[in-house]
Amino acid sequence: MFQELGAMMKLLGNKGQIQEEMQKFQASVGQITAEANAGGGMVTVKVNGRLEVLGCTISEDAMKLNDREMLEDLMVAATNQALNKVRERLAVESAKMAGAMGLPPGMLGGGLPGMG
Repeated sequence: MFQELGAMMKLLGNKGQIQEEMQKFQASVGQITAEANAGGGMVTVKVNGRLEVLGCTISEDAMKLNDREMLEDLMVAATNQALNKVRERLAVESAKMAGAMGLPPGMLGGGLPGMG
């Protein structure tokens, strides 16, 4: 408890540095990407750290099946997997940033997209 209180006091003393680091992190979030596929590679989805879908690819084999409902399900599954992967990467990157500033892990998580 006292350790976290000390970290909070440190935050108050380094407000400018914290804001600068958060701005750098927010700028880099769009560069963080993750990709996932479903149906054995029939559908692939790529997302970024802003939780935006960057692309979706449907294989020729999937198109030949002519099964709209299955494709919709595969798109949902691939998108959710990609979003989970990018959230994990965001958590790792925010923990690194917090550690570099001497803060306890999880202290910065609440203000980051997709982390709360």
